[in-house]
Amino acid sequence: MMKFRFRRQGADPQREKLKQELFAFNKTVEHGFPNQPSALAFDPELRVMAIGTRNGAVKIYGAPGVEFTGLHRDSATVTQMHFLPGQGRLLTLLDDSSLHLWTIVHHNGCAHLEEALSFRPPGRPGLDGTSGPLGPSRVTVVLLLAASDQAALGTEAGSVFFLDVTTLTLLDGQTLGPDEVLRSVPDDYRCGKALGPVESLQGYLRDPAKMLVGYSRGLLAIWDHSARHVDQVFLGNQLESLCWERSGRTVVSSHSDGSYAVWSADAGGPSVPQPTAATTPYGPFPCKAINKILWRSCESGGHFVIFSGGMPRASYGDRHCVSVLRAETLVTLDFTSRVIDFFTVHSARPVDEFDDPQALAVLLEEELVVLDLQTPGWPPVPAPYLAPLHSSAITCSAHVAHVPAKLWARLVSAGEQQSPQPACSAAGWPITGGRNLAQEPSQRGLLLTGHEDGTVRFWDASGVALRPLYRLSTAGLFQTDCEHADSGAQATEDDWPPFRKVGCFDPYSDDPRLGVQKVVLCKFTAQMVVAGTAGQVLVLELSDVPTTLAVSVASVDLLQDREGFTWKGHDRLSPRLGPLPWPAGFQPRVLVQCLPPAAVTAVTLHAEWGLVAFGTSHGFGLYDYQRKSPVLARCTLHPNDSLAMEGPLSRVKSLKKSLRQSFRRIRKSRVSGKKRAVSASIKLQEANAQLAEQAGPDVEMTPVQRRIEPRSADDSLSGVVRCLYFADTFLRDAAHHGPTMWAGTNSGSVFAYALEVPAAGEKRPERAVEAVLGKEVQLMHRAPVVAIAVLDGRGRPLPEPYEASRDLAQAPDMQGGHAVLIASEEQFKVFTLPKVSAKTKFKLTAHEGCRVRKVALATFASVACEDYAETCLACLTNLGDVHVFSVPGLRPQVHYACIRKEDISGIASCVFTRHGQGFYLISPSEFERFSLSAQNITEPLCSLDIRWPHEAPRASHRLQESPKLSQANGTPRLTLAPQSCDGSPSPARSRGAGDPVKPPEVALSPTSMGSATSADTTLDTTGDVTVEDVKDFLGSSEEAGTNLRNVAEDEARTCTILIK
Repeated sequence: MMKFRFRRQGADPQREKLKQELFAFNKTVEHGFPNQPSALAFDPELRVMAIGTRNGAVKIYGAPGVEFTGLHRDSATVTQMHFLPGQGRLLTLLDDSSLHLWTIVHHNGCAHLEEALSFRPPGRPGLDGTSGPLGPSRVTVVLLLAASDQAALGTEAGSVFFLDVTTLTLLDGQTLGPDEVLRSVPDDYRCGKALGPVESLQGYLRDPAKMLVGYSRGLLAIWDHSARHVDQVFLGNQLESLCWERSGRTVVSSHSDGSYAVWSADAGGPSVPQPTAATTPYGPFPCKAINKILWRSCESGGHFVIFSGGMPRASYGDRHCVSVLRAETLVTLDFTSRVIDFFTVHSARPVDEFDDPQALAVLLEEELVVLDLQTPGWPPVPAPYLAPLHSSAITCSAHVAHVPAKLWARLVSAGEQQSPQPACSAAGWPITGGRNLAQEPSQRGLLLTGHEDGTVRFWDASGVALRPLYRLSTAGLFQTDCEHADSGAQATEDDWPPFRKVGCFDPYSDDPRLGVQKVVLCKFTAQMVVAGTAGQVLVLELSDVPTTLAVSVASVDLLQDREGFTWKGHDRLSPRLGPLPWPAGFQPRVLVQCLPPAAVTAVTLHAEWGLVAFGTSHGFGLYDYQRKSPVLARCTLHPNDSLAMEGPLSRVKSLKKSLRQSFRRIRKSRVSGKKRAVSASIKLQEANAQLAEQAGPDVEMTPVQRRIEPRSADDSLSGVVRCLYFADTFLRDAAHHGPTMWAGTNSGSVFAYALEVPAAGEKRPERAVEAVLGKEVQLMHRAPVVAIAVLDGRGRPLPEPYEASRDLAQAPDMQGGHAVLIASEEQFKVFTLPKVSAKTKFKLTAHEGCRVRKVALATFASVACEDYAETCLACLTNLGDVHVFSVPGLRPQVHYACIRKEDISGIASCVFTRHGQGFYLISPSEFERFSLSAQNITEPLCSLDIRWPHEAPRASHRLQESPKLSQANGTPRLTLAPQSCDGSPSPARSRGAGDPVKPPEVALSPTSMGSATSADTTLDTTGDVTVEDVKDFLGSSEEAGTNLRNVAEDEARTCTILIK
C-alpha cells in the first residue's frame, strides 16, 4: 500500500547550526611516499626539500610536520625543480617545456604553497605561425644563476636562453647560440656536425657571471655571461652530466660509456683536448651510462665522488645503483627501485672553502634513502616521514585511538631495538627547515597496516608526519616456500662490485599465503590478533625482552564434517615446531589454523574474556586462548557454494562447467520471464494509475524508493562471514545480561550466541567457555551484513573491553532496554533486545541508489561547546560518498563526496577513526587523511623563515568560486588563479596550511576529544575488493546515469545542510 505524508516544514535552524558545529569535511594531509616521483630539489639555506611527480604534484618537506602541497593544472610530468635559495620560491619545469614559479606565502601566521606565474615558451618560428621572438623548441635543462633573479634555459636545439624569474619573461639579446660556441672550437672538432642538445648547465658559486655549458656531443664550454665570451672549451665524448667543483679549478664530466673525466680549468689555452684523468669505475667491460655525478671537497682531505649508473652492462645492467667513492673506499649502494635523483647536504656559502658534505639523499622511484656521510661506514639515517608504506603491498589497515602512554613507550622501545640495517646513524634528520606550529597532540593514535609479506607495521598517526614505530613479522613462525638468507647481508671484501643493500622497499613476498588480512589490537592488555590468507589466526602479546618459547598450535574445522565439499585451494602454512627465539615486541602465543585454509574475512578479540572469534568463507569459530581450547565452530556454507571451496589462489575451476551453468541459467530465466512479464506489467500500470488519482496538491509522496530485488539464497560465496562482534547485553531475557557473540554473513544472516564465561575470580582452566545459539536473524533481501553494534539503554555504543572498568569511558546503561544496530550493504536497522523486533531503519540503497562498503560509529565533538558531543554512524558507499546518520534514530545528517567511485581500491582500503577522521589509499604508497569532524582536524600548520621580502612585487592571487576540483590522485584541492606572464589568469591548484578554505575557528591543530560523553566503536569490515566492488565499477552506463540523476534529485529536495 502506498504511503503519503503532508509536506514537512523547513529544516530546524537550531539543528542546522548544530550540524555546522559538529560536522565539516576536509581532506587534510597525504601520508606516505609520493606516487611516481620524477624530480628532486633541495634548498641548502632553508633546509627544505621538494619532490615532483608524474601527475604534476609538487610536495615540499622540511622538519617533521612541515609540509606544503601543490598541483599543476596540467597533469604533466615534473622533470626539473630548482629552489631560489632562501627565498621560499620554487621553479618547476614540466615535460611540455612549461615553467611554473611557486611561492610559499604566509597568511594568518601560517604558510601555504601557491603558484604565482607560469610560462610556456613559443615554438620554433614558422611552426606555429607566430612572428614573436625566437624561443626554445624544448627546454632540456634549467640553471638558476647565483646572486640574480635570472635563469638559463638549455634547449634541444643547442641554444641557451635567459629568463627573468620574477616575471617569467625571456630576456632579449642575451641568447647564447651554438654558433657563438663553435667559433672557439678547433676546426678538426667541428666536422660539420651540430653540438647537439644542451645536456647540462652548471654555475660557479664564486663568480655568478660564469656558466659551464655541456652539449650532448661532448663539448664543454665556460661562458662568461657578462662579457659574452667563451673562456675555455673542453673536448670530450658523449656527455651525460657535469659538475663544477667549488674552487672552480676542476670540472668533472660523466659519459654514456660508463666513464667519468676530470678536467683542469686552470689550463692556459682556450681549448683543452684531453682530461687530466679519465676512469671507468666498473670497466673494462662495456658499462651503462653514468647519469649524474657529484664532486664534493672535504676539509679533512680528499673528496667525494658520487654517481649513479655506470654498472657493467652484461652482468649488472639491471641494478639500480649509486656509487660513493672517497680515496680508496668505494661502496655501491644497491637499491630495489629506479634512481630518480640525488643531492648532498653541504655548505652552500661562497665564503666556505670546502663542501664538507654531511648527508646524501637519494630519491628512488619507491622510497627516499638518506645516508650519513660523516659517520664511518656511511650508515642510513632513519626517516621521520616519507617512509614507503608499500615496502610490501598493503592488504589491510586499522586505527587505534587514545593509545595509553605505557603501551606507546613499549612500542617505541621495541621499535628502537629493531635494526633494518647492520648499523643506523645516530645523526639527526638533515632536512630541518621550517617550524611546526601545530600543538603537540594530547592523545596518541596508531595506524596499523598489514602487508602481503606477513608483516604488520605500526605508524604514529597522531600528527601530520606518519612516523614508523615498530614492525612485526609473522613469517618466522612458518616454513615458507622460498627460504632465503637475510636480504640485508653485506658483500664481502672479495666481491666486486662492492654492493650494499640499502632501503626497505621489497615488493616480493616469499609466499602469498603469508598475507595479513585482519588486525585487531587491544590497547589495554597489549594483546593483538593477526589473521592471514591461509586461515592462520595468531594471538600475540607484547614483551619487552627477547624470549624463546614454543607456540601453541590448534586447528578448527569450520566445515564440521559436511559431505560434498572438497577444498581445491592452497595448502595451509606449516608452522615451525619447538621453541623459537622471538625478539622484543609482539610475540606469538597461540596459532589457530582454520580448516579449510581459506582467507580470514573477519576477526575480533575480547581480551577481558580471553576469547578470539574468526570467520572465513566457510563459517566462523570461537577460541578460548587462555584455556587453549576451541569453543565453537559453525559452517555457513550453502549447498551451492562452489566458489567458496576454490580459494583465491586456485587455478582449477572448470571453464566448461561454468559456461554450461551460465547457459542453463539464461534459458531458465527466458522461459520464466515470459510467464511473468504480462501480469507484472499490468499490475504496475494499475498501481501507477491509482497513484495518479490519489495524489493531491497538498500532499507529497515519500522519496522515491528504488526496487531492490531480493538476492538468491544459493548465490556463490553467500557463506562468507563479514563481521564478528562481542557484547555484554540482554539476549536470553530482559532481566539478565551476559556475554554474547554476534556473526553476520554475506547472505544477510545474523547469528547471536549467548556465552558462559567464567568469572574473573574463578580458575579458568577448570571451567570451559560455553556458547549457545540464542537468536538467528535473516534479513529480508539477504544483503550482506557489514557491521553489528549493540546500543545501551541511552542509545550509546557499548565501550571496549576494560574501557569502562578502568574509568576511561562512561559505564553503559544496563537498566534500560538494549538494541542492536545491524548494518547491511543496503540498509541500517535497529532491533530491540532481547525480542529482536524492528525499531527503526533507513534504506540507503532504496533512497540513494548506493551500497554500503564501510561503517563506523564515531564521536563528533562541537567546536562551540567543549562538553557537547554526539555519537553518529558514518558510512562509505560504493559511489565514494560518506554519509553520517544519528544514532539510534538513523536520521541523515550530512553527506559528502569523498572518493571517486572509479577508485575501487581506495574505497576498499578506507578506515574510519573513533573521532570522525579517516584514511584511504590514493596510490599504493599514499594514504589520504580526511576529517568529518569540525573540531578534530589534523593538517599541516607551519611557517618558513624566508628572506624574500613580503613587499616585493609578486603575482596577485584570487580564490575561484568553484573549489571542488579533483587532483590527479583523486584529492579535491582549491583552485587558485595566479597571473601568468601576459596578465591572464593561469590556473593552478594548491593546498597547504593556512588556506582560507575554512573559517579560523575550524582550522585547529590536532586535539584530543578527551573523555567523550558516549563510548564509540569502530566497526570491523572486510578490506578486500569484493565481487560487488567490481560489479559496481563495470555497471552499465544507464544504471550509473540513473543513480547520478537520483542522487541529484535527492540533493535538490534536501535542505542545505552541507558545510560550504
